[in-house]
Amino acid sequence: MDTLLVAREGGIATITLNRPEKKNALNLASWSELLGVLQEVADRPEDRAVVITGADGNFCSGADLSDPGMATGGERPFMQYMRHLADPLLRLHRLPKPTIAKVDGVAVGIGLSLALGCDLVVASDRARFSEIFPRRGLTVDGGSSWLLPRLVGLHKAKELAMLGEIIPASEAAAIGLINKVVPLAELDKAVDDWAGRLAHGPTLALSLTKRLLDNSFATSFDQALEDEARSQHVTFSTHDVREAMGAFAEKREPSFKGF
Repeated sequence: MDTLLVAREGGIATITLNRPEKKNALNLASWSELLGVLQEVADRPEDRAVVITGADGNFCSGADLSDPGMATGGERPFMQYMRHLADPLLRLHRLPKPTIAKVDGVAVGIGLSLALGCDLVVASDRARFSEIFPRRGLTVDGGSSWLLPRLVGLHKAKELAMLGEIIPASEAAAIGLINKVVPLAELDKAVDDWAGRLAHGPTLALSLTKRLLDNSFATSFDQALEDEARSQHVTFSTHDVREAMGAFAEKREPSFKGF
C-alpha cells in the first residue's frame, strides 16, 4: 500500500496512516486502502482489536485537498464521491472488533472524525484537536455531526463545529471528547495495555456490547432490555462464557478465545 502501514502482533492489528510529509493527510488512495484494510480485519478472526495511528508525530491533518480530485470528486457526481469517502468510516463504525485511536500531534477535520469514530481515543499530552471545517468554509463531515453531540453534548458540539478552534488534549479529555491523555513517552505503553486487554477479551461479547451502546440513542429503554436479552442469549452459548465460569470457580484468569 502507498499510504498505510499494517502490523499485527498478539491479536492487535495496528493501522498507521503513512504520509508524514503531509502530516498524514488523507488522499484518494488513502480511502480505498483504509476500506480494504478494515474489510480484511473484519474477516480475520486473528485480528481481535485494532489500533489506528499516524506516522512521525501526527495522527491526521485532515483531507489532502492538494490531491487532484480530492476537493472536487473528479469525474464522479459529487454526492457519489462523498458516499465513497464515507465507506471506510461506515466500515469502522460497524467493525465487530474494538478500536482505539492513538493520537499524537494533530487530529483535525476528517482526521478528527476518524479518531472519534474509534471506540476509544488515547492521546499524548501534545496532541491537538479541531473541527477545522468552518475555517475552510465547509460543514463538518466524516460522521462528526453524529459523533460530537453524543460525546460532548449538543451545545459543546456546536461550539466545536461552528468555531473550529484548535483545543489541546487536556481540554479534549476534560469535555469528554477523548478518553485519556498521557505524556508522550507513555503513549505507546498506555495504548498497548488497553489494546492487549481488548484483544485478549471476549471478542464476541465486546462486539455485541459495542453495538448495544452505539444503538442506545435511537432505542427505547424497553427495546434496549430486549436487545440485551438477545445478546446474552448469544453470549451464554459461547466458549468464552464457559471459560469465564470455570476460571472463576478455579480462581484463575480466564483464557478467552473470542468465540
